[in-house]
Amino acid sequence: MPALNGLFERIRPKAYGRRQPLVLVNGLAEQAESWFRNRRFWGRYFDVHLPNFLVYDGDAIHKRIDDKKEVSVDYLVEQLHGYLFNYAQTPPYHLVASSLGGKIVVEFAHRYPEMVNRMVLLCPSGMGDKESLPIMEGVRKEDWNSVVRSVFHRRRYVDRDMVRYYKAAVKNRRWKRGMLRTVNDTKEHSVRQLMSQLKVPTLLITAENDRICCPKTAEEAAAEMPEGIGHFLSIPKCGHAPQIERSRKVNRLVLSFLTDPNPTAHPSWTRQFLVKPTRR
Repeated sequence: MPALNGLFERIRPKAYGRRQPLVLVNGLAEQAESWFRNRRFWGRYFDVHLPNFLVYDGDAIHKRIDDKKEVSVDYLVEQLHGYLFNYAQTPPYHLVASSLGGKIVVEFAHRYPEMVNRMVLLCPSGMGDKESLPIMEGVRKEDWNSVVRSVFHRRRYVDRDMVRYYKAAVKNRRWKRGMLRTVNDTKEHSVRQLMSQLKVPTLLITAENDRICCPKTAEEAAAEMPEGIGHFLSIPKCGHAPQIERSRKVNRLVLSFLTDPNPTAHPSWTRQFLVKPTRR
């Protein structure tokens, strides 16, 4: 009967009540819309927030550049804190982050542990490896094809509207200035030393064909975390954006990890299917 109740709640969710908040933090792909294959699915179960504080042609970043201040991970962490403290106000939060976003949420969890419930890191950077950034060369040369090749293992999963946006963006001098400055100011920041200090269940998902962040270092970082806290999964035949390239698998894995009383990186099919919308 509980399983049937969960199915009915997904089909006809309750109209009133606050759901568990879920915060999505994107990486160098800058737009909150980079979660376009995940937001609707997770929105059935969570109150989804997309704090769009990383905007390369936005006034906030360019004011810092003009004031000769860094667009650092520390700055981005405080931007996230300001958004959640002022506009969400429903801690503790589930955090799901990709790439550069991984650095941001790990630092955030270290500084504000009382505000974090569980975390999922997708191909996170900052795990102690020397990151490869072929995307930088593509931006400098205004060559979006090289950017696509560096991020995706299978190009058929690349959305046309996303390509259209970035084709225009790499020709925008203001956008390029903000993007290159952000990369330069964040690329050397490592959070590897903080992984063993995390107190909340954390799932690291990597991709075997990730050409930007080494999957091996993320696996090693997960192994250094306390038992029951760190969980690891590697997805085969996938590039740096599993939330897009393997969205169905990632959607179910994240949902299960964030809702199961005993979270695991390898949930059974029934545990993934019978999840019902969260309530607080």
